[in-house]
Order: sequence, then structure tokens, then C-alpha cells
Amino acid sequence: METVSSPAAIIRAEGQGERRWFFGGGVHIWKARAAETAGAFLLFEDQMAGGKMTPLHTHPGSDETMYILDGEILMHMDGAEHRIGAGGLAVAPRGVPHAFMVLSGSARMLCLHTPGCCESFYWDASTPLADGDTGPVDFGRVQESARKNGGIVLLGPPPFGPH
Repeated sequence: METVSSPAAIIRAEGQGERRWFFGGGVHIWKARAAETAGAFLLFEDQMAGGKMTPLHTHPGSDETMYILDGEILMHMDGAEHRIGAGGLAVAPRGVPHAFMVLSGSARMLCLHTPGCCESFYWDASTPLADGDTGPVDFGRVQESARKNGGIVLLGPPPFGPH
């Protein structure tokens, strides 16, 4: 008889999941890790302060879906800019250049990578976060993680002008 194994079920309530300070700015709450989903996806909540910007980048091995829970971001996707508020969605297919900037005082979004191959990038560009801790933005650490892990390709600085 053949035995079929499957990933274990994942149940996490609001606020549950490993909290990590991401050196690009923001707190990640990891909802489902790649190992927990047999590599199918990585899902984390990203809590960000106003003004946070990402560099222009691509994810060559995964599609990135961002669902805005609270606040508003400006998404630069493949050369065009789009304002996305709570309840809005952006999907960056693998290889499509994108960046975002938080326009509101703060923002929260769910970030889904399919498959979950980018996890090592986020892991190495972050550190565990104790309650109440915050950390500085360290793009050098993000760039080092990108070179080491290949989950992201940095194309240049944030493409945003005054808004």
C-alpha cells in the first residue's frame, strides 16, 4: 500500500506567527512558512510605517501578491504607478519590476509568494523581534541577503518622486 504524505494543517489567529524585524523596514508576522506548505507558498503580514519604500526589484522565482489590509501604498509596477488602499490587490508576476511606498501614516498588507522560494531572502534580511522592539532600516543587509539568496534581484533605488 502506498502512503501519501501531506503538509500539516496550519491554524494561526490574528497576531500569531513569528515576528521578525525586516531590515528594509517593517515588522513581518510569518503566517505560513515554505516548509509548512511543502514549498507551495510563503505568507506573511507586513506592518509598515509611513514613508517606507522598497527598491525597484524583481522576484525571478516567484510571483508576489500583496493584499492591502489597512492604509495606502503607491505601487510602481512595470513602469506605471498605482495607488492601492485597503481591500486592494497587486500581483507582481515573476520577473516584473516593481516597488512600493507607504503613503498613509502606516499600512498593513498580506504578502504571498508562490512558490515559497523567497523565504531565505526574507529570513536572512530580518531578525527575531521581541514585543515592543523596532529596528533601523538597513538596506546593506537587504542587499547582502539578495546577493546571497537570489530570491530577489535589486534593480535600483526606489523609483518614486515627490508625492
